[in-house]
Amino acid sequence: LPDSGETAPVKESEPSERPTVPTDISAAEYQQRADDFFEELVTRVEHMQEKRPDFDLEYAAGVLEVSVTGKGTYVLNKQPPNKQIWLSSPVSGPKRFDWVVLGEGLHQKEGAGTGDWIYLRDGTSLTDLLRKELGINLDVNDDAP
Repeated sequence: LPDSGETAPVKESEPSERPTVPTDISAAEYQQRADDFFEELVTRVEHMQEKRPDFDLEYAAGVLEVSVTGKGTYVLNKQPPNKQIWLSSPVSGPKRFDWVVLGEGLHQKEGAGTGDWIYLRDGTSLTDLLRKELGINLDVNDDAP
């Protein structure tokens, strides 16, 4: 109230678990992490092809296309200038994923974080999205340096 001398209580913001900025990594680290991700993804999709004839894989010139009969085509590619992986999904649409180290906040042990490719607008993990939409389980949440 302006004349009473009392101030309105300040509402503290709740801590957010969702990352809002990418982790700062070098171009060389980006290339290594992106290459490792694509290598693991290609291996997993090839294994899926053996069990599921509705999966088709094409990987050329750094662009990975996974076609799923009745669902559509997923396109993933590296974007080195932005240090991102871009995905076009017939289910969830286009997204740009940044490398983010998770679990190294103020109250957590240094070096205890893990990393993943995260869509910063809504916090979606690329590995979770591929698991949900394609049934591909990737083990790429490796320890962060």
